[in-house]
Amino acid sequence: MFPIDGRTTLTVDDIPKKWYNIAADIGSPEILNPATMKPVTAEDLAPVFCKTSVEQELDTTHRFIDIPEPVREAYAQFGRVTPLQRAYHLEQYLKTPAKIYFKREDVSPTGSHKLNSAIAQAYYNKKDGVEHLTTETGAGQWGSALSLSCNYFDLDLIVFMVKVSFEQKPFRRSIMETYGGTVYPSPSNVTEYGRSVLAKDPSYGGTLGTAITEAVEMAVKDQTGKTKYSLGSVANHVCMHQTVIGQELIAQMDELDIVPDYMVGCIGGGSNFAGFVFPMIEKKLKGKVDTTFLAVEPSEVPSLTKGEFRYDYGDAGGITPMFKMYTLGHDFTPNALHAGGLRYHGMNPLVSELYHNKTISAVSYNETQIFQAAVTFARTEGIIPAPESSHAIRGAIELALDAKKKNEEKTIIFNLSGHGLLDMVGYGNFLKNCDHPMIDV
Repeated sequence: MFPIDGRTTLTVDDIPKKWYNIAADIGSPEILNPATMKPVTAEDLAPVFCKTSVEQELDTTHRFIDIPEPVREAYAQFGRVTPLQRAYHLEQYLKTPAKIYFKREDVSPTGSHKLNSAIAQAYYNKKDGVEHLTTETGAGQWGSALSLSCNYFDLDLIVFMVKVSFEQKPFRRSIMETYGGTVYPSPSNVTEYGRSVLAKDPSYGGTLGTAITEAVEMAVKDQTGKTKYSLGSVANHVCMHQTVIGQELIAQMDELDIVPDYMVGCIGGGSNFAGFVFPMIEKKLKGKVDTTFLAVEPSEVPSLTKGEFRYDYGDAGGITPMFKMYTLGHDFTPNALHAGGLRYHGMNPLVSELYHNKTISAVSYNETQIFQAAVTFARTEGIIPAPESSHAIRGAIELALDAKKKNEEKTIIFNLSGHGLLDMVGYGNFLKNCDHPMIDV
């Protein structure tokens, strides 16, 4: 019998009342207007984002931002507080002295952490008088979350879904359409930029950068001001909304009387990793903990581990402001990847700054290594993880095996950012072509 010491008693009353804005503690590189190469103003961003999103994006003063009560109510309705669970069977399989815990963002109605910001952004857009939203999505988790949130707050939504994921994951499209979203494969024929890309290469599979350009173009061309763009990752205000994850986690760890040696998250644009680790990084900045923070990315899209720290566009078409970040170049096109949510050329500026100053570290793994971790987790813990989340699982497993080699009792916590029940094509291909689907120990 395994003791159930990995569960806590937090309730909806314990949902955080404020988001943590780490920019107030570490600063944030200025966002540049590419036309003038000067820092952007609120007026520069107004055609793209709603008023409140702009205010939050540029805020480097307020350490904590109040979470509106309608947002907390939606958080409660859609599954917060999410569980913290111990991976006993995984530990047993690995024969490690390490204790492994995971924060379960997979239990939301849309299956990932993305609702944490989607709910907030839909609420603020509705409050600020917006009627229509546009967005991009890779694997479809963000598009699904924003579709649900727009339905909840009575907004129209158009989603540009990266074409390779649109073709790999048809049920994601069905989820978005069920919630009322309109979905186009990107590049598409409904925007000027999409048509220009298709004219050059009709078979182009798309990138998140391309989908962002299409979504932003559609928003800024609406002269009524009733259409705005909503971003699923990368931006500072998105990462801030996700800090409900890390704040809940700290309360759960306090209840269990544990302090992690390692916190591990997958990383693409940075939102789930930021939300998971930023509140604990605040503690480290104050000298209260000595936790190591590990970001795990695909070796096919190694923004942190092989990118350059410089100013770059947030989109492929070069119409967005310029962010100082680790980037592979806004024209970078990765190969098709089942972890479609991690196929972004750049990284959130705050995460980039933390990596640059060595507050966090990063590693990368290839797709075979990731699916081995996914199958190992599924066969030990019974949960089929998203390919994106499986990067965090691989990182946690490697740390646990290192603890085994050194005979050290380490505590490892990773963020299970989403489930993989709509990613079975990828699992099927892997299992068909791999003789050793689990990690050898």
